[in-house]
Amino acid sequence: MSISIVLLPLAVAAVSAWQASHQDTDAEGRTVCQVQTRMKDQELLGAALRDTQADVSASTDKLVARWQGVEAEFRRDAQGIWQANFTGNVDVGGAAAIVAAVDAAYGRQVQQAVLAKLRDRAPAAGMFVASETVEDDDSVTLVLDVRNSA
Repeated sequence: MSISIVLLPLAVAAVSAWQASHQDTDAEGRTVCQVQTRMKDQELLGAALRDTQADVSASTDKLVARWQGVEAEFRRDAQGIWQANFTGNVDVGGAAAIVAAVDAAYGRQVQQAVLAKLRDRAPAAGMFVASETVEDDDSVTLVLDVRNSA
């Protein structure tokens, strides 16, 4: 008996992942764009930011990502969702493009975390990974076979 599980990357939903609320300038005259994301897990978000070539520093209440000429400070809102405040050489379109890239990287991080859990938990459920295929669209087909208990 085989079970096939197809995990599609969340990058497909990247366009709906952000909402630019407004553009402003800070006390130093830098452009500030506030962008809200759907990302929740700090470890996965940090990994996704590093995947986009950001230099990332983390503390208990925030993540700071730095790209060339752009900085984003990620803090959690009341619902636990990260909000990013961008400063530097960025406008609303640039912030949206960065968030879309981070969202795609976040989706890949979530996908890899789920795959790791499936691989780790399969033996306890009496299964083993028979095959794993990564498609051109980065979807993954994982085939689990049930071990014969006879």
